[in-house]
Amino acid sequence: MAYLPYRDDIETPEADEQASIDGIIAGMTQESQTVEQRDGHAVRASHAKSTACVTGEMVVAANLPPELAQGLFANSGTFAVAVRFAQGPGEKLGDRVSTHRGMAIKVFGVEGARLPGHDAPTQDFVLASGTTFPAGTAAGFLRQAKTIGLTVPMPEGAKSAAASIARNINTVLNAVAGSPSPTLDFYGHPFSHPLDECYFSQCPVRFGDHVAKIGAFPVAAEQRALDDWRLDPDQDEDGFRHAAIDYFAENDALFELRAQVWTNADTQPIEDSSVDWPTQDSEYRTIATIRLPRQAAYGAERVRYFDEVMTFRPAHSLAAHRPLGGVMRARMQVYRALSDFRHRQTGIAAANTARITDIPA
Repeated sequence: MAYLPYRDDIETPEADEQASIDGIIAGMTQESQTVEQRDGHAVRASHAKSTACVTGEMVVAANLPPELAQGLFANSGTFAVAVRFAQGPGEKLGDRVSTHRGMAIKVFGVEGARLPGHDAPTQDFVLASGTTFPAGTAAGFLRQAKTIGLTVPMPEGAKSAAASIARNINTVLNAVAGSPSPTLDFYGHPFSHPLDECYFSQCPVRFGDHVAKIGAFPVAAEQRALDDWRLDPDQDEDGFRHAAIDYFAENDALFELRAQVWTNADTQPIEDSSVDWPTQDSEYRTIATIRLPRQAAYGAERVRYFDEVMTFRPAHSLAAHRPLGGVMRARMQVYRALSDFRHRQTGIAAANTARITDIPA
């Protein structure tokens, strides 16, 4: 199989892209202000409600083939990691509003040239449920942000109803056509267990001499045994969190980190993240294993640090894993701007956490 090379000219920004990015920042800042005025506290503009805040280790596989032995994964080794699992919305809603989920990974002790402005020896992978980001481009991201912005002032019951409609339609689409809609899943995700979920970069990143998308796949037997688990939100509106806490009290979680290396410029676009890269062109292949041992997954001091202090951003990256495409170029600016806004409002200083020991036990 021929793996396409990374090139510095691989990206093609839209002509008015910066205007779109400025619009995203303005709109999502307004959403955050609305949430703060309603709830009395500024929270993350996306993935506000955490379900587990845990630490563990990532082991890079030995003897990887050349196309996978790239960047951080060029040599086998073990790295400390911090992982935050969270629900999708930029407000803390009851779990009946089950939308997309997030898995943010911070890898510590990373060596190599870093992107400008990133001053810690770390690599962040900001992943979400679903293999694609349905908005596709920076302009699409702006349209999506405007749509979400209209829903923020709505009562929670209306948001729950909208998520239910999206989820039910997607169930029918999957049963009839075997092809659920990523857009509907974004707004109405199944009530599945957060530790039995696959998470994806959705957008491409540089992968050393190549380009790839990244995914985290649950592989522990205890996680796979949760395939049929479903939350009853009528019984527990914080059920995803409680399920994660209960899981980590008894079990280790194990994820395989996998890379889908770029092989076909026609079917695997760099600039449109709404296009799912066909696995027949290039499958996800294991590059590392993330082990999160049993632990108290929601201790008060640790959660405060994860939720209020620590920052996870695509821009926290080695140059060898630079985010690519319009959505990622937008995220590079959007994450920083919205984080700066939140920390100004809370008065809590942000930290680009450099050491695993900085995190409360």
